[in-house]
Amino acid sequence: MSVQVTAQDLMKIRNIGIMAHIDAGKTTTTERMLYYSGYLHRMGEVHDGNTFMDWMEQEKERGITIQSAVTTFSWKDARINVIDTPGHVDFTAEVERSLRVLDGAVGIFCAVGGVEPQSETVWHQAEKYNIPKIAFVNKMDRVGADFDIVVDMIRERLTDKAHPVQLPIGKEDKFEGIIDLIHMRAYFFNPETLGLEFEERDIPEDLFDVAEMWRETLLESICEFDDELMEKFLEEGELTAEEIIKLIRKGTMETEFVPVLCGSSLKNTGVQLLIDAIVDYLPSPLHVKHATGLDLATGEDVEIIPNVNADFSALAFKVQIDKYVGKLVYIRVYSGSIKKGDHVYNQTNGKKERIGRILHLYSNKKEDVKELYAGDIGAIVGMKFAKTGDSLASEPDKLRLADITFPDGVISIAVEPKTKADEEKLYDALRKMEDEDPTFKMSNNKDTGQTLLSGMGELHLDIIIDRLKREYNVHANIGKPQVAYKETITKENIVAGEFIRELNGKGQYAVVKFKLTPLEIKDLTDDRKVIFENSISETKIPKEFWSAVEEGAVNACMDGPILSSPVERVRIELINGEFHEVDSSEMAFKIASSMAMSNGLIKCDPILMEPVMLVSIITPEDFVGDIIGDINARRGHVDIIRPQLNKQEVVALIPMRELFGYATQLRSLSQGRAVYSMEFKRYDRVTVSIQEEILKKIRGY
Repeated sequence: MSVQVTAQDLMKIRNIGIMAHIDAGKTTTTERMLYYSGYLHRMGEVHDGNTFMDWMEQEKERGITIQSAVTTFSWKDARINVIDTPGHVDFTAEVERSLRVLDGAVGIFCAVGGVEPQSETVWHQAEKYNIPKIAFVNKMDRVGADFDIVVDMIRERLTDKAHPVQLPIGKEDKFEGIIDLIHMRAYFFNPETLGLEFEERDIPEDLFDVAEMWRETLLESICEFDDELMEKFLEEGELTAEEIIKLIRKGTMETEFVPVLCGSSLKNTGVQLLIDAIVDYLPSPLHVKHATGLDLATGEDVEIIPNVNADFSALAFKVQIDKYVGKLVYIRVYSGSIKKGDHVYNQTNGKKERIGRILHLYSNKKEDVKELYAGDIGAIVGMKFAKTGDSLASEPDKLRLADITFPDGVISIAVEPKTKADEEKLYDALRKMEDEDPTFKMSNNKDTGQTLLSGMGELHLDIIIDRLKREYNVHANIGKPQVAYKETITKENIVAGEFIRELNGKGQYAVVKFKLTPLEIKDLTDDRKVIFENSISETKIPKEFWSAVEEGAVNACMDGPILSSPVERVRIELINGEFHEVDSSEMAFKIASSMAMSNGLIKCDPILMEPVMLVSIITPEDFVGDIIGDINARRGHVDIIRPQLNKQEVVALIPMRELFGYATQLRSLSQGRAVYSMEFKRYDRVTVSIQEEILKKIRGY
């Protein structure tokens, strides 16, 4: 039976994300949206630790967002699904998986800090998925706020397609209201009603000429999106408000225009106008570029039309373990619909699962609903085997959407249970958190026997340990943070492996020969870290064993010869092999391939690779020289030095190994006046001498 949902209903949905640098005001802005929409009757504050969106204890205590929170509210006749994403780079996975399923985004910028390092990171993440964006310059009431400078920074560092559609009336403690350049009206928000009431007036006389100039610039920049309206503008020199909104919407949805708005969320000024802009300019699921998936039957890419009466297809973009309902799988539905009790097929792992409950999410609160349909975001309960990035469909072997890729961890700590009683609880808790967080990994070091936890930074792992104690009541001994290394090879070689023996009265026979070649980053054209190529015919090894050979070879790269670290940037080419008509098996070829790799990697002169971080330091100009000298001493390389409002920003590439304790050193160098942030950039090979230093320290000699 078809779902009674029309295209008109889909056009009213907005799936948006709120993204920014830490402390730019994402959560505060989202909190105001919920208040003005009528969903919340009382606004929480980040500094009071009582916001609706930041519900984790760690979020309340630290005043930061750690997990992306999903909520839904209505505005006029639209339904807006909002994901409030973290601003700290350690939780970049939350941003990545949220952007993967969104149709639009609001980038929030501090009117004092401007385009800060993480602002650039999340903006470019959104560009990767071709997501239409709105920019909101927040905190116009703060000392040092400057709208014009922030707009210039957005144009210079992010996109030259950004254009103001609003102007502030005053700034800092004289910030009073907002000029709307589309309707040429001024809005003043009543502080006594927490901005719930606002007054529309004429533009102040002293700002009218400036507003006219900006409006003229705006009209000139958007006319190119419609030939008919361009002709009208050239003839008459004016357009109606409705025509301007139509052009801005068209340009925004084509990612050729970024409207810039302003306000102060904390002072309850301008948020309603921002929500209006979300509805007016950002696309519905019908208006975005349609998702594509791999048709597993034909092997061809197909476009997924968001039709509620088509076959069901969805992407699981987040997994959360809830202490009340169990495993929650967050999904974005791309086509068709799903009801409670339906069965779905996981296109990634082949499992068939039944849907127990369907939920709409309001941060950590949940509401049971009967169904989800194309364009919707929600959560399902009852799936045991789904992981982040899995594709779901109504039939087996139907349609697989593109996976979500995540960076690998750059820092590790050793962990062990304090008592024997804690052992099972510890590993059970870690497995659950590993399910939730694709950038958190648990592994065992074969040399030391230690359990290692890897993550994106010290804060990331600190939160993991804190959750172990609070949520799972597990106590463990924790080691010091250490760098998560990887390995690669430096020379080409031919390697062979064989598995010829009798097991339990049955013969086993497999022989393989590989050519191993080192690769550079530029050689890796997709997300694979190891490239496997088959250059033999079925006369050498039957086709039925090829996947076993590949699996054995690639899996062997998870355990490198130097530190048991993953091996990457290697091409494995299968160039020869032998089989036996009776004794050959998949198991034999897996073992032979693994043996060939384990022995062969050592012969290819393996070397360690270390994580290199992109570090942004914002400092008064007086300290730039000392900071650059310290960067050079840390084996770093200065990439850019550029002005950041009234300070300087030094952007450098520095090995992670050299950054432990950097915060203390930077305070000393700058009299406490410089701040820094860092994010993972890439893995680079170390020199032989540095490798010797690393091994001496790790092995204790």
